Amino acid sequence: MCHALLLFMGNAISGGGGGGVRRKTTESTRSAVSDLKMTTTTTTTAAVGQLTRDVERLKAAMDEKDRTIEQLGKAVEDIRNMLENAVSNQFLVPSPQSPQHRLDKKKGVSGECSTTTEMPIPFPKQSKPIKTKHLIKQALCKNQFLKNLNTNQISEIVDVMYTKDFEAGSYVIRKGDPGCCLYVADEGKLDVIQSGRVVDSIGPGDVFGEMAILYNCPRTASVRAVQDVKVWTLERVAYQQIMKTSAMRRFDERVGFLKSVPLMKDLNEEFLSKIADVLKEEFYPEGHYIIKQDTLGDKFYILSEGRVKVTKTNKGEDEEEEFGVLEQGEFFGEVALLKKDKRTANVVAMHPGAECLTLDREPFVHFIGDLEELKNKKYTELPRKPSVQSPVEIKTKTFYPELFRVELTDFETVATIGVGGFGRVDLVCLKLDRNRSYAMKKLKKQHIVDMQQQEHVYNEKTILESCTSPFIGKLYQTYKDNRYVYMLMEACLGGEVWTLLRDRRCFDDNAACFVIACVVEALDYLHGADVVYRDLKPENLLLDQQGFVKLVDFGFAKRLQPRGKKTWTFCGTPEYVAPEVVLNKGHDRAVDFWALGILVYELLAGIPPFSGKDPMDIYNAILKGIGAVNFPRQMNKMTQGLVKQLCRSDPTERIGYQKGGIQDIRRHEWFKGFDWTGLRNKSIIPPIVPHINNPLDSSNFDVYPEDGDVPPNELSGWDSEF
Repeated sequence: MCHALLLFMGNAISGGGGGGVRRKTTESTRSAVSDLKMTTTTTTTAAVGQLTRDVERLKAAMDEKDRTIEQLGKAVEDIRNMLENAVSNQFLVPSPQSPQHRLDKKKGVSGECSTTTEMPIPFPKQSKPIKTKHLIKQALCKNQFLKNLNTNQISEIVDVMYTKDFEAGSYVIRKGDPGCCLYVADEGKLDVIQSGRVVDSIGPGDVFGEMAILYNCPRTASVRAVQDVKVWTLERVAYQQIMKTSAMRRFDERVGFLKSVPLMKDLNEEFLSKIADVLKEEFYPEGHYIIKQDTLGDKFYILSEGRVKVTKTNKGEDEEEEFGVLEQGEFFGEVALLKKDKRTANVVAMHPGAECLTLDREPFVHFIGDLEELKNKKYTELPRKPSVQSPVEIKTKTFYPELFRVELTDFETVATIGVGGFGRVDLVCLKLDRNRSYAMKKLKKQHIVDMQQQEHVYNEKTILESCTSPFIGKLYQTYKDNRYVYMLMEACLGGEVWTLLRDRRCFDDNAACFVIACVVEALDYLHGADVVYRDLKPENLLLDQQGFVKLVDFGFAKRLQPRGKKTWTFCGTPEYVAPEVVLNKGHDRAVDFWALGILVYELLAGIPPFSGKDPMDIYNAILKGIGAVNFPRQMNKMTQGLVKQLCRSDPTERIGYQKGGIQDIRRHEWFKGFDWTGLRNKSIIPPIVPHINNPLDSSNFDVYPEDGDVPPNELSGWDSEF
């Protein structure tokens, strides 16, 4: 009745022309309205009011539905992104035929070079209200990456963060710009923009831009302020210093504790460093029996915080007799490191609880060895040569007389056989001798300076000059001009292992085993010289004319001396970096064993176990560990076991890094029957023998376009020794 009346009235007052019919209708309508006004005025007014309210309610409901649809759309997009990440990460192993994994080479990344001798830069603490501190801490702790930091590190980070204000419409981040800061939104709303469209929104308590605190890299998206916003800022240099100094402080404290233990006072710095690495932190609440009398002892304790009391129950008595109190820095249970024996007393945590550094006997013996044996031998240092006798030796510099007085202008370029972030590699020969070829690596000096990579380039030169291993590409000579530095390398004309993997999709066990064995020999040689490689991947493995594999590209290699020292620069290839690199904990040669496990997986599966659209996705997957990875069917339990032993999240638990050294890898059942002596003597036939027509044949490499970019002159002199 009400709807019909409203429709009738709407038609009546719609107005306009339309001829006689319309005029008649209008006259009839006016008459009807007049009659209605006289007879049903009260009823009509009530009905219109009710209808108006109904319309307003319908509008409100429609607005609410629009908002719900928008939220559902965003949720669907989020779920789609999560599924895409899961498929491209470790949760579902992508098909080896996947185009993105078959066409694109993995690229290395690096932070600015730093040394452990640098003086810390003081970063002033920024005063903040308690509420703001809580907001920032909550934001950092819920972030997938930053939640891995400890409480002290989070607090130090919060202290040095400072505020920035941005007006509505301004950009906090622009896609493609170099990033150096992480942000936490405090007030206002921001949009994340990719390819010209809004893909996400950011509000108070959200973290963004976190990859920039790991290393210098272009931003992958833009972030624009929708309203006036306030953000809290963390600079990369501040984050890295906090991580480095906190880890070094913790390490020095642990070594100091160990030096106070009589059983360990005769051990050298390297062994003390190793023991410090395997110590675990454990907290015991007040009244907890850390050690119980008459139980079997298998753990050693150093009291790092709090106090404990030592008690004993005598035979025939129920009450415990207190013998004393131990304070911070004191230790107990050390006999457990020598032998398994029953405890002779109780050790009980006092108020408000005790925190201990603990050392289990089993991992200690497995990683370090028998303590009494170490004490009796009184090692001053470990052997520095490779674990297996071979015809190679580590020299200060290798001299090649056939290239004496050969100048840069004496070479001619045959073809480009490789392209990287800092330059190219050309196949070259002497103009007067086309019967022998070389690989000429040319690096743009200005780009090296811009990215602060001078130390890495210099390390590559000095390390390769000293290497004479048959499993490492030789460096013959170096040159320079105003624009480039040049490295004249051995030409391995069989091409990259990556190219073979791309074309074959994956290797069989025989081929993969051979490649890994060659890499093991190269790593054994390098580690014997205290060199950590840090960029293992198929792209950096070349086949020589016979099919033997050689390790090349030493841009991230570094000599760590004295032994036991760690390095802190974030460098490597995202899919291959170890957890301790991601978390900036300091790392050593253990990262090469992690990468070896990733390489085994990639050779057999066709793709690495950790992958994704974005490096942060990869790093977060790495931090979840190899246990979250689905292995393909072609990898049997034995192979999976090797990968899992190499890719333990705790570096001290990795095979190759423990007491038996790299020989433990050679003894693994995956290598059963492999002829290691034949490999070193090159008396075995490789499973893949490349076809090479002549010394200038580049057919086993991809074709690369010419480089039209001429870099500017760089005359600072950092390359004086080239």
